[in-house]
Amino acid sequence: MASRILSRHLIKRPLSNTFAIRRPLVLQQRHIATDESDPDITDPGMNGGYVNPPRIKRQFRDPHADWWDKVERRNFGEPLHEDNDILGMFSPEEYTHFTPAKSFFLIGCFCAAIGALSFVVYLTYPDRPAVPREFPGGLEEELGGQYAVRARKEGDPLD
Repeated sequence: MASRILSRHLIKRPLSNTFAIRRPLVLQQRHIATDESDPDITDPGMNGGYVNPPRIKRQFRDPHADWWDKVERRNFGEPLHEDNDILGMFSPEEYTHFTPAKSFFLIGCFCAAIGALSFVVYLTYPDRPAVPREFPGGLEEELGGQYAVRARKEGDPLD
């Protein structure tokens, strides 16, 4: 039982082994990678040598050509691009109806038309059908005195 007690076991050990510095047995060795050993250098696309076709959306391929897959516009065994989910037929279509310059021109025409219409309405809009009422002294006394908000009195400018 005494040999199982930890404190007695530690006393029996020699002191030099207890406080000895342990060093790693294996040292790190570093070297510069060569072209043959590094697969990333020999394969710049880093795709395992897979043939990556050009990045062309399927919407721009000829729809009347004799495709094996008519919907995807693809032939059997044709290699897929790594971004096939973006370039396929079921991805959002690229907007090619207007160029940016034509779009800005059309937006400018719309704003000019709204501005011209607003100006014509401003010029032809009729005046008020009646003159605002005026009260003697602006009803200052009746509305609460000198600091109260008064009504319109004779000679006040029109709004």
